[in-house]
Amino acid sequence: MKLQNKIHLYTSAVFAALLAVISISIYLLFSNLTYSSALESAQLTAKGSIPGVNQTVGLITDTELLRIFVPPNGAMKIITDAGESIGSANSMGQNHLSETPDRFYQEERVEIIRIEGERYTFVSMPNPWVDGTVINIQYIESLEAEKNNLQVLRNVLIIVTLIGMIPVILSARVLSNLVIKPITSMISTMKEIQDSGEFKRLPLENKSKDELYEMGNTFNLMMDLLETNFDKQDQFISNASHELKTPLTVIESYANLLKRRGFEQKELANESIEAIHSEAIRMKELTQQLLLLARQGENWNLQLEEVMIEKMTKDSIKAFQNASEHEIEFLVKEKVKTIADKQKLRQLLYIFLDNAHKYSDEKITVVVGRNGEEGYIRIEDRGQGIPKEDLPKVFDRFYRVDKARNRKSGGSGLGLSLAKELAAAIQARITLDSLEGVGTIATIYLPLKKDEAAG
Repeated sequence: MKLQNKIHLYTSAVFAALLAVISISIYLLFSNLTYSSALESAQLTAKGSIPGVNQTVGLITDTELLRIFVPPNGAMKIITDAGESIGSANSMGQNHLSETPDRFYQEERVEIIRIEGERYTFVSMPNPWVDGTVINIQYIESLEAEKNNLQVLRNVLIIVTLIGMIPVILSARVLSNLVIKPITSMISTMKEIQDSGEFKRLPLENKSKDELYEMGNTFNLMMDLLETNFDKQDQFISNASHELKTPLTVIESYANLLKRRGFEQKELANESIEAIHSEAIRMKELTQQLLLLARQGENWNLQLEEVMIEKMTKDSIKAFQNASEHEIEFLVKEKVKTIADKQKLRQLLYIFLDNAHKYSDEKITVVVGRNGEEGYIRIEDRGQGIPKEDLPKVFDRFYRVDKARNRKSGGSGLGLSLAKELAAAIQARITLDSLEGVGTIATIYLPLKKDEAAG
């Protein structure tokens, strides 16, 4: 069963049940009030007739006496304490009431009884008699009028319930259409996306901000996110393929050259081997960076520990200098401690040192210090700098400043993107300031250890 039909059916059923419960409750309440009122009226009538009976007794026969006070649709009896009737009178059409069993009651009795399937009010009043004994004056009256009134009420309630179901069914259909419309539109849009491969959005009306609107708006936002991620993934695959294709092409070219003339010319062989080795290292680094970026921060396996920023930086600079033979000046303005993954922080520092080494032949300056509740590592180079219009884009994957593309030492364009991911993983933040022709300053800010921050 479709959701629309389920909503229509369940809503109609609930409202129908509600109307039925209301109608039944009204009928039962009115029925109880009607019978209670009739019973109370019969009791008052019976009590009101006793003084007249006492005043008239002995003047006329008991039967004639009862005929004076008999109800218009019932009967009256006089029952002795022995349980025998000494007089009875019936109204027209109620002769069968005289055949009911006679019974004496010591106390006043008021109730509704059934005689031949019909309801009657029954009132038995103890009363002293002329011979000194106590008798019962019993008053019986039919509830036929009340029954007819309740029948009319029952019919009216049934008709009203049936008529009331018409707008309930119509409103349930309107409600189901209202709920299903955005869902149907979403399903249709999804099928169009599946068939066409394009990212489409739901048309939304800004008339209300209800849950259905929020659902449609969330769907559109999800489509925006999927399209953005799809574009990024497509661009990433394209760029990665291009970046991997270049070193593979170089390796293939030099390998072919070695096959043709490598064993004849030693210099050519050495040049080919050096080029192949260099490109292999470059491709290895590129692959490692791609794998790290593909993690998207979910599998960094952080090992947090207390890190002395000054010592870690000093050791990293020493190792980097041994590998690159680049002059690096190290300054410590203040010794600070942080809680971080030491290896990830070292890797982050290497990325900026490597960039400074690639794009600057002059001295690199590294400064460690404290700024408020943060410690920092600042790497300054005096290279060519980054143009102002390129500065916001340098953290994008595979983005390289045009001038850097032509440099022999130019990277893959993944270093700063990886730095951004690493910084987010260890809860650090990085800033990059550069002036073209002057140099670049990269700063890594780290949260201080609690006792350091308090001090």
